[in-house]
Amino acid sequence: MSTPKTLTGDDSIKTWLEHPVGGPIVRDLLSQAGQNPDVLKPVQRLAIKRLVKLSKGQFSQQMVDDLVARAAAGEVPAGAADAATEGRAPAESAAEAADGAPEVERPEWIERLDHGRFSGRTVIVTGAGSGIGRATASRIAREGGRVIAVDVSQERLDEFASEHVGADIVTLVADITDDAKVAEIVAAAGERIDGLANIAGIMDDMTPIGELTDAVWKRVFSVNVDGTMKLMRAVVPTMLTQGIGSIVNTASEAALRGSAAGVAYTASKHAVVGLTKSTAFMYGPSGLRVNAVAPGPTITNIEATFASPLGAERVRQAMAILPDAAEAEALAASITFLLSDDGVNVNGVVLASDGGWSAA
Repeated sequence: MSTPKTLTGDDSIKTWLEHPVGGPIVRDLLSQAGQNPDVLKPVQRLAIKRLVKLSKGQFSQQMVDDLVARAAAGEVPAGAADAATEGRAPAESAAEAADGAPEVERPEWIERLDHGRFSGRTVIVTGAGSGIGRATASRIAREGGRVIAVDVSQERLDEFASEHVGADIVTLVADITDDAKVAEIVAAAGERIDGLANIAGIMDDMTPIGELTDAVWKRVFSVNVDGTMKLMRAVVPTMLTQGIGSIVNTASEAALRGSAAGVAYTASKHAVVGLTKSTAFMYGPSGLRVNAVAPGPTITNIEATFASPLGAERVRQAMAILPDAAEAEALAASITFLLSDDGVNVNGVVLASDGGWSAA
C-alpha cells in the first residue's frame, strides 16, 4: 500500500477531505462546530490556508498549523469513517463510476497584475469596502489607478485603505441612493472620471411575487436600480466632455434567469441590464463604453436569506447544478478588463462571469 502524501496548508480543501488522514481530521473539526463537509464544497478547490481570510476570523492560522501537524502525525480521530469515500458529493462519485477514473484536480487560479494599466486614471468603485467591490478597487489601485472607494462602512474603508499604503485612494462613506452623497462622490473624483464600477448592491429575501412585501421591493430597487442609475447619470456629463469613459454595472445570474433569487432581486438585476444596454446604445458614438458583469456564485459578504419556504425550495432546487463559488478577485478580473482599454471593442454586453452556470 502506498504511503499517503504529506499534507500542507497549500493543498486544496478537496485534497484534504479525500485524504485518509486529513479527511477524518477535517470532518471531526467540522462536526465539533455543528457542520458537515458540504459547507466547504463551494470552496473545495482553494488551498485550505485560504480559509483563514475567507472565514473572517472563524478559522485561524493556528488552526491550519494544528491540522497540518495532526495530519503529519497520523492523528486520525477515533471512529472516523474512511476518507476515501465520505465527504465526496454524490455527483463526484457518480462521475468516477462512469468514467472509471477520479476527477482531475484543477490548479488554483492566480491573479496576475497588469502594472500600469490604470495609470493616470480615476475610477469610482462603489461597494469598495468588501467582496467584489473591494477586490476591484484593490486591483485598480495596484495597477496604478486613482480610486474613489465608496462604501456605507467607514470601518471597512479604513481597513481597505490600510492594506494599500502608498496607493492613490480616496475613501468616502456614502449611500448611493442619496443625491447629495452622489454629488459628493463626483466632487471627490474631480475634473476627470475615467471609469465607474457600480458594484454596491443588496440581496432580497428570496420571496416569490405572491409573498413579496412592498418594503423588500422598494429597498432592493432603491439600492440596485436607483443607486446604479444615479451614479451613471452623475458621471456621464464628465465622460462626455472627455470624449471617453467606461462604466461597468454589476448584474447577476439573476439578470439572465429566473431561478437564481427572489422576484425583487431578479427584477432589479434585469433592470440593471436595461440601464446598461440603453446607455451603451445612446452614448457609444460619443466615446462611452457601458457594460455589465453577471457574477455567478461568489464568495462575498452578501448572504442569502430565505423568508419563503416556496422560494427556498425552488431556488435550492435550481442551484443543484451550481458551479464552485469564485473568489471576489476572479470577478474583479472580469470587471477591470471591461473598465480598461483591454475592453476597447466591447460595448453594451452582459458578461457572464459565472463559471459556466449560464451555459447549463
